[in-house]
This record gives sequence, C-alpha cells and structure tokens, in this order.
Amino acid sequence: MIICVDLDRTLIYSANALDLGAETPRLLCVEIYKGAPLSYMTETAAELLRTLQGHVVPTTTRTPEQLARVRLPGPPPSYAIASNGGHLLVDGVPDPAWTARVTARLAGCAPLDEVKAHLGATAGPFVATLRVASDLFVYAVVDRAALPYGWVDALAAWCAPRGWAVSLQGRKVYAVPRPLTKAAAAVEIRDRLGGPLLAAGDSLLDADLLEVADAAIRPAHGELAGAGFTRDHLTVTTATGVRAGEEMLAWMHARVKTRRTSPSWRCGTS
Repeated sequence: MIICVDLDRTLIYSANALDLGAETPRLLCVEIYKGAPLSYMTETAAELLRTLQGHVVPTTTRTPEQLARVRLPGPPPSYAIASNGGHLLVDGVPDPAWTARVTARLAGCAPLDEVKAHLGATAGPFVATLRVASDLFVYAVVDRAALPYGWVDALAAWCAPRGWAVSLQGRKVYAVPRPLTKAAAAVEIRDRLGGPLLAAGDSLLDADLLEVADAAIRPAHGELAGAGFTRDHLTVTTATGVRAGEEMLAWMHARVKTRRTSPSWRCGTS
C-alpha cells in the first residue's frame, strides 16, 4: 500500500499549530532549525508512524532542502514528494526523468519571474519575506493579523488566468503553477509500485492528492476544513492540531490491517 502524507499541519506541527488541550500529550521533536526545535508530533503518533506497514511517502510543498531537516521515526522513505510535486525523490535523490516532465508541463504557465514581480509589487508591510522555492514557485511569509482583507483573493484572481493557484497556509501565502501538483507525483509512484493509494493533507494544495487517492483523510483544521471540503472516499478527523495527526495515523493503520486481512477489501471512509 502506498501512503502519501502531507507534513506541516498534517503529520508534523510547529509550536503555534499544536492546538494543545487541557491534557498535554508527550511530544517528540522531529525538526531542528537554526539550533532550535521547530516541528513536533506526539509520541503516540511517532510510534504509529514507525510501525506503519507500506510505502510511506512524505508529500510536501517544502523544498528538498527543507524536507531534509525533518527526521521522521522509522527508516528513511524510499520515495518522497517535495516542492509540491516538482521533485520526486528516490532514496533522497531527485529523479531526473520526473524533473524533465515537470519542466515540460510548466511551459504553458506564466513565468515565475512575472508572478514574483507581481507579488513584490502588491506586497505591503504585512509581507515579511518573499521567497522562491526550487525555481518552481513563490511564497510570501506574512503577518496574518495585518494581512489586508481580500488581498489573498485578489492575488488568486490575478494568478488564475496565468495558470497559477494561490494557497494560504499558516503564515505563508503560496503562488504555485497549476500543473505542479502532489497528485501527479503520487500517481507516478502508484504506477511504479502498484497497489492502492492512501493520502492525507490539510490545505488546498492537498486537494488534488486527496482526490486521486483510493481513500483519504484530512484534519478538522486547515484550509480544506475552512472550505468544507468533502468527498465520498474522504474521512475527517474529530481532533484538531497535533492530536489530529495521531488520529490520521491510527486511521492508516486500520486501513492497512483491513487490506492485509480481507481479500475483498475496498477503500472507503468506513
């Protein structure tokens, strides 16, 4: 079974995204940045991930360099998806054939420099940093409290006819070419390995991934929750924050177990 899992706010959580309740779970730090802990999962989630049987595929908008900072429990994954599908990593190394296919797909979109220039021209003091990721897409680190009403919607309206999509995730506003998708890379891995595909994610950039999966799950927080995203084959957690990550991994264990014990298994939400 192939299990594609988004990272930030799905599998791993920054301190601001933990959403801890009255009973604080024991946490495991899985990412250090500039000498300080940055991302966590619960110890229960870590054990669930370590014992999850199947091809676990970290699937993220992070660049390969940002992904390399994350130390997940268990053996290094054979496959990983980085840069929102722009890089298909095989044993940690970008697959050159996939990179060439992505480059060809992006030929019909507006150039990266044009979108970056527009973002820079419309940015105000609410934008702390403007960054280019893997020479594929651009994102702005923003002050959410100071973000003007309608700015993200206006950016999305400008990007749409140019073949780009916009997503707001935490403190980051992403502008990404529409052909650059996690789903395309996940389907490529499924074609190579065979078997059903499970998927998990929380943002609009994960919607296509959840669509192509045989069964999918999302947390009760995030962009997709805000948009009321539902599908017949999609499960929604009851928990939010870091506990939702734990719940999603338990759901994956249950699907893998059912697959292994029932020849008539079919993917679904039950």
